[in-house]
Amino acid sequence: MTENIDKRDAEKIKKAFEIKKWPEIKSSDSWNIFKVMSEFVDGYDILAKIGPCVSIFGSARTPSDHPYYQIAESIAVKLSNAGYGVITGGGPGIMEAGNKGASETGGKSVGLNINLPFEQYPNQYIDYDKLINFKFFFVRKVMFMKYAQGFIVLPGGFGTLDELFEALTLVQTKKVGKFPIILVGKDFWSGLVNWIEDVVLKKESNINKEDMFLFKVVDTADEAVHEIVEFYSHYSMAPNF
Repeated sequence: MTENIDKRDAEKIKKAFEIKKWPEIKSSDSWNIFKVMSEFVDGYDILAKIGPCVSIFGSARTPSDHPYYQIAESIAVKLSNAGYGVITGGGPGIMEAGNKGASETGGKSVGLNINLPFEQYPNQYIDYDKLINFKFFFVRKVMFMKYAQGFIVLPGGFGTLDELFEALTLVQTKKVGKFPIILVGKDFWSGLVNWIEDVVLKKESNINKEDMFLFKVVDTADEAVHEIVEFYSHYSMAPNF
């Protein structure tokens, strides 16, 4: 296990076990609180003005010639034509596809970028006044949840799964109102969905049967956007910009 720890990780682990004096701890924590507050203020200030949006999630590693990239771009185009803005994580891959589809259709294209030591950089299709750079993942996730009228989740890695289960947990526990959560790509998601149903629900009884209806799995851009539009049609609600 230790062979997999690089020098940067080793320094962080070593620093975590250092004995610190109370004034040092208090000063460091206080500055972090102000940094967190600053990110919340910036996010609220910008996102409160954009109107109804849908968040599109997926891998930063998906190349532009991949079918999932093209589906994500098509979803964003159709959402924009339906009057919704698009929010992504602001990076490459599926996120870039979402911003590209929105931007090239004249829709609102929002990027919530996260500062990482690898892989993440803002893509060129984000509206210049709607790019926000975050240091803290949890602040960024609050913005995804608070300002999106729906989640469309394409294949991705740990970050995508984290955002998906955050949304499912908040809806399941009624911390937020129910909103559409759409998984795109039946081949990709079927293993996870089957495991949730067979093991988490039936074998271990860790969720309720109704929880399986918190999300919908589809294959096409048309199906994904239809689920969003259809959901809000029942409430006589429509985008207001």
